[in-house]
Amino acid sequence: MVTIETVKRGAKNGINTVLELGKVIIPVYLFITILKYTVILELISKWFQPLMKIFGLPGEAAVVLVLGNLLNLYAGIGAIASLTLTAKQITIIAVMLSFSHSLPVETAVSKKVGVSVLAVVSTRIGLAAVSGIILNLVI
Repeated sequence: MVTIETVKRGAKNGINTVLELGKVIIPVYLFITILKYTVILELISKWFQPLMKIFGLPGEAAVVLVLGNLLNLYAGIGAIASLTLTAKQITIIAVMLSFSHSLPVETAVSKKVGVSVLAVVSTRIGLAAVSGIILNLVI
């Protein structure tokens, strides 16, 4: 049976979650949107275009991958939201980041439990790259 207390607790937890996610997503979204109106995002796009083409992504998608890998998935989501990407491109990025998100934090945790940092990072980045290439060919 659902009680008033359960609804209040759920609403409070929901609001807290939205606020926590907003702290990351909104600043990243604004930052990338501002970059779109400068030459910086264009330069990043041109520089990364050859590599991103392997995954079927535009050059500016490198910003999404870097933010998602170095910060967290929510930073990646904020960056995705500020760019104009197709459903295919968003799917490829999402799968890639599912393998390799939050590398510094998760690598530190792996190191703490005795797993090789090189093994963890290379496996996660390798799986992300292979999945991006395969999805680009299949979708």
